[in-house]
Amino acid sequence: MARDLTQNLFVAGHRGMVGSAILRKLRDLGYQNLITRNRQELDLLNPVSVQNFFSENEISVVYLAAAKVGGIHANDTYPAEFIYQNLMIQTNVIHSAHVSGIENLLFLGSSCIYPRMADQPIQECSLLTGQVEPTNAAYAIAKIAGIKMCEAYNRQYEHDYRSVMPTNLYGPGDNYHPENSHVIPGLLNRFHTAARDKTDEVSVWGSGRAKREFLHVDDLASACIHVMEIDKKKWAKSRDPGCSHINIGYGSDVSIAELARLVAKTVGFEGKIVFDTTKPDGTPRKLLDNTAIHQLGWQASHSLEAGLQETYRAYQQLQVEEPRM
Repeated sequence: MARDLTQNLFVAGHRGMVGSAILRKLRDLGYQNLITRNRQELDLLNPVSVQNFFSENEISVVYLAAAKVGGIHANDTYPAEFIYQNLMIQTNVIHSAHVSGIENLLFLGSSCIYPRMADQPIQECSLLTGQVEPTNAAYAIAKIAGIKMCEAYNRQYEHDYRSVMPTNLYGPGDNYHPENSHVIPGLLNRFHTAARDKTDEVSVWGSGRAKREFLHVDDLASACIHVMEIDKKKWAKSRDPGCSHINIGYGSDVSIAELARLVAKTVGFEGKIVFDTTKPDGTPRKLLDNTAIHQLGWQASHSLEAGLQETYRAYQQLQVEEPRM
């Protein structure tokens, strides 16, 4: 899809980490007509409200970044909310986009869609070849449904709805809740607090042996826009209609133990790191095969160390603005 800076683009979930990064990148590129709505202005769980919104706005392209997200604890504790809210959000937005005649949409998924014991690095065709990780199964099932919904609307109505599956994300705008956050913001919060309070040790969930790939959210934003600007014929030629999603990753992974030490170094914590083996590790390893997106001309640019330093600066600013967090 050729770049048209005058198109009306709707970024759903623009206040979240991913949506805000996409919005920043679109503005940097010079896009002029960016449409956003907060939760008070538009309830994405309400199909009537969503359809009315699309009917009232001449939207050309949709970036569907709105979702209920969280780490292992949140996913395992609130599975009903995770499957219900994500299914409703994506169903309402995708169907309303179709009803309104919108041909171009990007759906944001997650690498947790893949089987727990998938061969590494994980190729797109590994989808639905095994059981997903039980602790985040509800979220994964919802995201798989989103991929298949896009494929179904493409097949039946010849739309151009594309799906990207990012690896584990981090960066400015993340959620630093002490229990419901993802691993990097959770560790940053924990180690920052320990360094500030001069605590002797910090406990980290799991054995530390699980390995994860981490991608800076600004890299994901650039990848999303890159994907949407690829010519339709070129995109179709690169994808299988029945396995149309594409992986977006950094290209290498680290163990949780290595990550914990790097976060500790970033925030200046010099105490002991203890691994709580009574807590789950989750999937043993989750490294994406990024061959397809590389062949389409995109690669990540933020190293993990530099990205963590930038993220920590954003976190510190948040502490200044919201000292009681």
